[in-house]
Amino acid sequence: MTAPSTFGLSREARNLHFLLTNLVEEVPGIQSVAVVSSDGLLLLSTDPVLPPTRPGPRGGTHGLPVREARAQTPSGPRGSAADLATIVSGIGSLTVGAARLMGSGQVKHTMVAMDEGSLFVMSISDGSLLGVHGSAECDMSVVAYHMALFVGRAGHVLTPELRSELRQTLENDSTSTGSAR
Repeated sequence: MTAPSTFGLSREARNLHFLLTNLVEEVPGIQSVAVVSSDGLLLLSTDPVLPPTRPGPRGGTHGLPVREARAQTPSGPRGSAADLATIVSGIGSLTVGAARLMGSGQVKHTMVAMDEGSLFVMSISDGSLLGVHGSAECDMSVVAYHMALFVGRAGHVLTPELRSELRQTLENDSTSTGSAR
């Protein structure tokens, strides 16, 4: 996992980066983490944001075969923090709709257990979500506990201004990464 640079960020943004880094470092089995805004935009992640790529002539990206292209990208669903953000946003939307249809109140968290891993989605504030992709070996109760700690510490500071700052930082990082390739 790589942590983005926090140089030039506000104290609140640096604090969120610190909390996210601690979550990943303290909990064994976490493969990637994404914080997603209520409109589905990635705000913060443990993986670098890769610029969009086009399939090459052999099916992979940048002209590489699919297996080689995936091997060169960070861990997580299909290797991208943006992919995890999309999945988290979709699951969040689906569960909110289900809760509304069932008249069951607000969704607090969702867990998807798979043969080779797990996915956890937890509400932060104002529709923002925390998503964690864990390995098959991770202890789900430990992941859920640490996610709840993150949400408790981060929820009150995730203001519209901070979401805007985080989003702008990711866009700038993506632009600079894209120009370097």
